[in-house]
Amino acid sequence: MTIKTIIAVSKSINAVEASKEIQQQLNHPDIDFVLFFCSSAYQLDELAIAMTKSLGNIDIVGCTTAGEITPNGYDKKSIVAIGFSSKYFSISAKIIESMDKFSIVDAQTTINELTEQCSLKELSSIKENSFLLTLLDGLSTKEELFLQTLNYATGGIPHFGGSAGDDLNLAITHIFYQNKFYQQAAIVMLFNTTCSFEVFNCDHIKCPTEKLVITKADMDNRIAYEFNAMPAASEYAKLLNIKVSDLTPEVFSLNPLAVKVGGQYFIRSIQKVNVNDLSLTFYCAIDVGVVLTAVEMDDILPPLKDKLTSITQRLGKPELVLTCECFFRRIEINQKNLHKQAAELYDKYNLAGFNGYAEHINGIHLNQTLAGVFIAAENDVINDTKKDKLNG
Repeated sequence: MTIKTIIAVSKSINAVEASKEIQQQLNHPDIDFVLFFCSSAYQLDELAIAMTKSLGNIDIVGCTTAGEITPNGYDKKSIVAIGFSSKYFSISAKIIESMDKFSIVDAQTTINELTEQCSLKELSSIKENSFLLTLLDGLSTKEELFLQTLNYATGGIPHFGGSAGDDLNLAITHIFYQNKFYQQAAIVMLFNTTCSFEVFNCDHIKCPTEKLVITKADMDNRIAYEFNAMPAASEYAKLLNIKVSDLTPEVFSLNPLAVKVGGQYFIRSIQKVNVNDLSLTFYCAIDVGVVLTAVEMDDILPPLKDKLTSITQRLGKPELVLTCECFFRRIEINQKNLHKQAAELYDKYNLAGFNGYAEHINGIHLNQTLAGVFIAAENDVINDTKKDKLNG
């Protein structure tokens, strides 16, 4: 039987059992690359050994999460893995072990190496039929600089990705490459494919309301000490008409702050309140003088449904929608009891992926969005080499 992708899920928290279950579901001779997302609740050293042993010579890449996404909806303390067929995908991956030392020269070398590896298969034109996927350490504080640097070298190849989580522990996030979990690291993957696809992102910002100016900050650690020359947490709580003690991730998810860039608002999600000085730590870059705008949010699921419907009209039914989604969206869906509606939508479009601490789209580091690639079930691209043979 010809396949393009296979989605596998294991809810066993035992690393060996989970790896076996994933292998059994992905057991197909055409699968030669596996992308997986796992809870940080696993014994990661054991999981690294078990996954490598179970999947044999298959290339394996992945990361830890703040929740897993499957066609059946949200999972936790689980593994979701996607296997890709060598007949439809040529995939190359490179580990960047130190994000803070990543230079423009490194970026160009990385893209060149990935392109060379994918080109060996002569599957399809690299520039027209490829996309990039990045997985980054979600607590590195180096994501913006890394993505901006990488973007210089992409040559217009569409790019999306996500930052690893650790089940909201905010302690250590991990990236997996081949047989080992890494910290402070990044993985860049190039997917060359004969499948039609579209890289996209989606948010549900409705309209701006009040503004806060950062008047004191630690840019390196993404800490805002003051808004409008007052303790940041106090000013934010005052804006919401609640006590500082009531500020929680649930409140942050429903009452985000955003920056305006090029006429568009981008959310800068709050990570936590630092009770010793009432400062706020963020998941994205901030600095003194930045104007943060409180934004009113629209209903969360309709914009995603509209986006996927629109792409389906252009490309046909989905084979897979590979997704990197902010965990704040998951929190909002939980708070509003939209699990069933979300599961129905994810099942209809075959979503699989993970909740993380940030998302990436074409070199931009984002919060409270969903970024992904829609891969069409049919309507495949025929590359130039195959066209020549067919016409010859």
